[in-house]
Order: sequence, then C-alpha cells, then structure tokens
Amino acid sequence: MPLMGSLYVGSSGLQTSQNALNTTAHNLSNVETVGYTRQQVQQSAKSYNTLSINPEGVANQQIGLGVTYSRVKQVRDIFLDTTYRKESGRCSFYQTTTETMEEAESLLGELNGEAFQTNMNDLWTAVQELVKDPSSSIVQGLLVQRAGEFVERAVNIYEGMTFYQNNLNLQIKQTVEKINEYGKRILELNEEIRCVEAGGVERANDFRDARNQILDELGSLVNISVKEGNYGEVSVRIENVDFIKGETCYEIALDQDETTGFYTPYWPQNASYVIGEDGGRIYNKTGAEVFNLKREISSDKNTDIGGLKAMLLARGDHQADYTDIEKDYSSVSESVIMNIQAEFDQLVHNIATKVNSILAEAAGVVQGDLTLADGTVLSDVSYCEDVTDGYMRKEDGSPIQMFAKVTTEAYSKVTGADGKEYWVYNEEDFAQQDFLYTLKNIRIDEELQQKPASLSFMMKDGSVDVETAEKLKDAFTEEIYTLNPEVKKTTTFLDYYNDLVSQVANSGAVYRSIFTNQEDTVEATENARQQIIGVSSDEELSNMIRFQNAFNASSRYVNAISEMLAHLINTLGV
Repeated sequence: MPLMGSLYVGSSGLQTSQNALNTTAHNLSNVETVGYTRQQVQQSAKSYNTLSINPEGVANQQIGLGVTYSRVKQVRDIFLDTTYRKESGRCSFYQTTTETMEEAESLLGELNGEAFQTNMNDLWTAVQELVKDPSSSIVQGLLVQRAGEFVERAVNIYEGMTFYQNNLNLQIKQTVEKINEYGKRILELNEEIRCVEAGGVERANDFRDARNQILDELGSLVNISVKEGNYGEVSVRIENVDFIKGETCYEIALDQDETTGFYTPYWPQNASYVIGEDGGRIYNKTGAEVFNLKREISSDKNTDIGGLKAMLLARGDHQADYTDIEKDYSSVSESVIMNIQAEFDQLVHNIATKVNSILAEAAGVVQGDLTLADGTVLSDVSYCEDVTDGYMRKEDGSPIQMFAKVTTEAYSKVTGADGKEYWVYNEEDFAQQDFLYTLKNIRIDEELQQKPASLSFMMKDGSVDVETAEKLKDAFTEEIYTLNPEVKKTTTFLDYYNDLVSQVANSGAVYRSIFTNQEDTVEATENARQQIIGVSSDEELSNMIRFQNAFNASSRYVNAISEMLAHLINTLGV
C-alpha cells in the first residue's frame, strides 16, 4: 500500500475513535436524563479495494481501507419495551380502580367526620324507643328527626358518588384529548426521524427517545401495539384498531350523552354517519366504541389494560338506583360506582317503602280493585276511604307517610262508584323516575316535619297502637334483604349496610393487592429495561479510556507514516 494510502487508513481510525468518544461523552452527559437511551457506536472494516485481478493467481490483490462507524444505534430491547407498556397499562388500570374503591370507602365510612353507620344506629334506636312508649310526643318527634338525619346523610353520600362520577367523566375527556395530542406528536416525530435518517448516514436517536417516552405514556393509558417501519416511522394500534398509520392519526372522538353528560370514546372511521342539515356529519357510535365494556376483565385476555378503560368502567354510563338491580343487575355490576349507588339506593328504598307501608296499613289502606264513578276499574291498587279525622292521617285525609317523594304525591284523590272519595296510592313505575322512592327523589314529609306530633300512635278510641310500633321494630330485624341477585345471604337493614361496607372494603383490598403486585412487576420490568437502555457511568468511563487508547494508537500510526514520508522526501531530495 502506498504511504499516502496508509495515512488514509490512520485517519479513519482517528475519525472513528473521535466519534466513539463523542458518543461516550453524550451518554455521560445524559446519565440522569429521564427517557434517555444509551447510544453505541457500531464499527466495521471498510470494504476491500481490489487492486488487480489475475486469472492465474490464487487470490486477487486487495488492501484494506481502515475502519468506519456504521451507525450510532440505541441500545434497546423491543420485547422489554412491549412488556413494560403492557404491564404499565395494567398497573394504571388497577390503580384507577383502587382509587375509586378508596373513594367509595371514604364516602360510605366517613362523611364530614361522621359515619353513616351512626345515622343507621340512631334511626334504629329511635324505633326501639318508640316501642317503649308509642304515645310519647317526644319519642315521636325523635323518630321523625332521626329519619330526617338518615335521609339527609344518605342523599349526601349519593351526591358524593355522583360528584365523583362527574369528576371521572371530566378525566375521561381530558385523557382522550391527551391521547390525541400524543398521536399528533408521534406523527411529527415520525416525520422528523424520517427526514434525518433518509440519507442512511445519521440516526435520529434523540427524536427516538422523545417518541419512546410518549409511547410509554400512551401505553399506561390504553392497550397499544407498536410496529416500526422501514424508514424509522412507527404505526400504533389501540385496542387492535389503527391509531397511527402512515401519515394519518385517527383521533378518538367523544360522544356525549344528552341526559347524563357522560362521554363515550369512539372511532369515527368505524362509525356510520348521516349528513345533517348544516352539512356536518352525525355519527352513530354503535359498534364503533373504543372499548367493549361488556367483555370479562381478565389478565389472560389482556382486557385489564389502560387507565382510560378503568375510568369508564368505574364511572359507568348513568347514575344508578335500586331499579337497576331489579331490572338488569348485569348493567351495573361491572361498574364500581354504579354498583355501590344501586345497592346503597336499594337500602334506603327498602327502609322507606317498608316504613311507609306499615303506616299505611295503620291508616286503613287496603289492596284490591276499585271502581270509579265513571266506571273505570282500578285493578289491584292500594287505597283507602277519605277520612279527614281518621287515624294516622294528614290534615287533608291522606295516609301519613314518613318518607315522601320530591316530585310527586304519594296518593291521588278519586271518586268511587259509590259516591265516596278515596285516596289511591300512586304505585312506583320504573318508566317514570318521578314516581320512584330513590335518593334522587326522596325526602321526609314536610307536614310531618313541621308537626311531628301528627305521627300519633293514639287511636280514636284512646288506645295506644302498640302493634304498629312493634311492626316498625320487626321491620328492622327481618332477615329478608340481599345486596344483589348474586348474593344469597339475607340480612336485616343494619346487616345490609354492614355487608355493603364489607363488600366495598373486601373488593378494595383485592384491588389494592393486585395494584401493589402490579407495581412490583412494572418496577422489575423497568429495572430490566434500564439494565439495557440506562447509562452506566463506570461502563462509559471504561469506554472512554478504551476509545482514547484507540485514538492514541491511530495518532501514533499517523505520526509514524508521517515520519516515513518525511524521511523519504529528505532522502530523495524532492
């Protein structure tokens, strides 16, 4: 090889060692940078230069051209990246669920420094005191007062759960907006990476770091799959639906229910639509929802991944009440908040209707058919004759109710075929919320609150109605109530609430345990990943010495060739 060619070989060593030193320095300077991936110079021998081809020779005459760096690559493990994002998403799922359970525990166990259990016990104590002396106006007033406190606190708890639902709904909207922003940013980084790496010389490693950080964040929110293309760009799928493909980001849209205000994420590209009067598209999201919330939650099926899905499940799709348990319990069973709302509302509904029915029986309400003056027959209704001076009646003659509805009256006055006036009970109708005794529509009767003494247990003949008082006591001790159709154990009112709190506490403990274990899994996966992508100061300092020595060796080689050239020139006198 000519001496000048040898200089070229030496300079290649200098350049390669210098680039390796620069990369090492870059690693060291980013040792504490979050999201930074360790970079590594890949070296390779330059291709041989064939000087001559001799057909009769054993081999061609070739010489080497030194060393070159192929690329500066990131040291990453795709499998660990995929595992981390999946486990991080699963951790976020159980974190959100755990936080929801803790909120429910807080609402049921303690509200403004007072436990709801106290109100239950106070109401039960008032009923017991009534049995001891039903004729006492003080005891009667205490019962009305305790019932009022019971309803007030129950409504506050229900409203607290509703408020939390609305808060989750706002978080869902913000999370979807964040996901879409992540998508737009990934598209931008795809383009920047493509432009940098188009020449096949440079690697856009810092851009790749920024993109990997976003993908990590995205993986904690939803279940994603990532695939890198030939030009450095990535395509992303969410729940097996294209989110980023090519140069397009298929943004997630939000459908807001007109009644509840709740948001449902859906894919516009998968939704059918019609053109509205204003020329805009009106989408039908049915079948285009991002999540199938009816699927069983299972780690084996990877249906427990992503904080967004957990928020949707926790929130549910409406404010539940006792009717959801009786109509279709499966519609609320998968939602943390809706399940508690329904079971808690069922407790209050059972107490209210049971107490009211006992007082109605004392007032003379019977069950049967009633023919009206116009010939209409009311079949199997609860009714009583209008008696203004009757026992257990209000001033207008209607039966006394402890628990009343906010929006409608409990009884309607009608005229019978016999010319007498009757009070007919307005039965609850699932199709009409105004007719239901729910926590959204319940209060203590205003007249009874103003005149508690009207709840007199003194009958018209002057005797004390001990029997009705005993029935009220028995109502609190009957073991005939269940939390939901999936629970076989029957309980009293007091035990019902204890079972409800225990159910929430046990579920919360299970979710906390899963969340804690999942945190450990994420940490272990991240540690394994950091072993590969993280920067080790000791390793990089060792590399710096190694590349420095290589640089010095190449420098000495160049100096030796330079001295040889100088000697040759001086000798020849050129």
